[in-house]
Formats: sequence, C-alpha cells, structure tokens
Amino acid sequence: MSFLFDPAVHRYIIGGIFILAGLLHFLKPGMYIGIMPDYIPYHKAMVLISGVAEMLGGLGIMISPYRVYAAVGLILLLLAVFPANIDMALKGYKNHGLTVYTWVLLGRLPLQFLLIYWVYWAGIK
Repeated sequence: MSFLFDPAVHRYIIGGIFILAGLLHFLKPGMYIGIMPDYIPYHKAMVLISGVAEMLGGLGIMISPYRVYAAVGLILLLLAVFPANIDMALKGYKNHGLTVYTWVLLGRLPLQFLLIYWVYWAGIK
C-alpha cells in the first residue's frame, strides 16, 4: 500500500488526468468556449492553447528531467484558469440562484487549491 504515498505514482495519475483534459479541449472545444469569461479574448484560440499546455504539462510531469518545470507550468496554468472558475460560479449563481449546480461550482473553487498542492507535492516537493 506504500504506492499510495509514492509521488511517482501520483505523477502518472496527474499526467494522465491533464493529458485527457487537454485532449478534450480539441475534441469538445465548445464545452470550454462556453465557460470562457467574456473579458478573455480569442476564446477558441485560448481553449486550444490551454489544451496544448495541459497535455505538455501532463506529459512533462511524468518525464524525470522535465518534471519540476512541468509541475510549475501546471500550477501556473491552474492559477491562470482560476478566475474563469470564479466567473463560472458567479454566472451559475446569477442564472440559477443557490441550486445544487451553483454549490458544485462554488465547492470546486477550494478544490483548485488542493489540485495545485497535489501537483506541487508530486512534481516539486
């Protein structure tokens, strides 16, 4: 059971998650374009660029010489998209009130910081 606490195992899990998420940016771009804040220009280009960044970060965190650089890049990416998560939660509240959907969006905000820590722990620490 010690593998559960092995950062190397977690790097592959994180890598897989980010590679799949990045791939979805290309397979289902409309899903991401629809949640882009209005103040961010070039929605489609930004979705595709962030998809590439996620895939490269996911791949890089699994490759030893690039692990730390990839982890830093993923952390910066997670911080960069955080305002979009806030915007999405605010729009959810505005459009739906305090529904389960809105609570899920609000609950996702602190999870972003847990994800950041997970990437830090597995990739840098």
